[in-house]
Amino acid sequence: MKKLLNSLYILDETAWLTLDGENIVCKCDDKEKFRLPFSNLEDIYCFSYLGCSPALMGKCAELGINISFISPQGQFLAKVQGRTKGNIFLRKAQFERFAAPDILLAQNTVAAKLSNTRYLIRRSLKDNPQLDANGELSRCIEYLESAIERVYEMNDTETIMGLEGSCAKSYFNIFDMLILQQKDDFMVTGRAKRPPLDPVNAALSFLYTIMTSSYTSALESVGLDSCYGFYHSLRSGRSSLACDLVEETRCIAERLVLTLINLKKLNAGDFEKQASSAVYLTKEGKKKVLTAWQEKKRSTIVHPYLNEKIQLGLLPFVQSSLLAKYIRGEIDEYPCFLMK
Repeated sequence: MKKLLNSLYILDETAWLTLDGENIVCKCDDKEKFRLPFSNLEDIYCFSYLGCSPALMGKCAELGINISFISPQGQFLAKVQGRTKGNIFLRKAQFERFAAPDILLAQNTVAAKLSNTRYLIRRSLKDNPQLDANGELSRCIEYLESAIERVYEMNDTETIMGLEGSCAKSYFNIFDMLILQQKDDFMVTGRAKRPPLDPVNAALSFLYTIMTSSYTSALESVGLDSCYGFYHSLRSGRSSLACDLVEETRCIAERLVLTLINLKKLNAGDFEKQASSAVYLTKEGKKKVLTAWQEKKRSTIVHPYLNEKIQLGLLPFVQSSLLAKYIRGEIDEYPCFLMK
């Protein structure tokens, strides 16, 4: 398990990263902006099209520091990592297990996602009971609870995905009610992905991208193939298994976005609307979200399966390790993460 939570985020679109001995050097307009020793880093997220020097990428690959290249708008582009890690027999077992649909794993994953979504709504209601004056939040919770039971009656992935989509629609229909401040600037009527069409979806998509990249790194670090999943369909260039595991923890990103808006740490000026109607975070907006995300990663939780305290930033590595144990046959069932 990785013990460091330090991530380097390069937000300046003019930034160029290069190597100098045992240091990463960041230059903007040919002027050195800062330098950082490798010993302090776990991974790098580069939101700059200029990117990194080949020497730096080679050094990072050698040290096991993954570099994720993401567009200024938050879209994942590519990843640089070192040699494939882990026992080849683990990957062989992964391919064999997921060659046929692992229905129970898919059922548990969706049930965990719906349970954690329910937890988020209940948490909001506990803090603000008046939100359920018309009963819409209670009805949404009831629908999610019935779906958790029904998902175990379904025997194919497509049907499960249909139920998940229906629950997501119900959830995002009431998501706007959880926004308590700046209502005029942060209206949301549903989930809009590619591209995001409002500030709320822009912030969500940005965090989902960061989370998926973290899970990709974690899966590769324990020796699993992050592209070969059990729920999301295989697609060239997509980390399907990372997308599978992110489903359990989307509520963490959603809760953080609600907190940033309700505490007025994010405002309308942190977003920009393009001619295509797409809405993205500005550079300053990204800084605010990433600062909050780094603080969130340092918070401590009690893992429901291990019953031990861990920092939230280590959750992708814990879940990846547990999935590897399941694939190797060391545990009978993969324990999905459940909020409590």
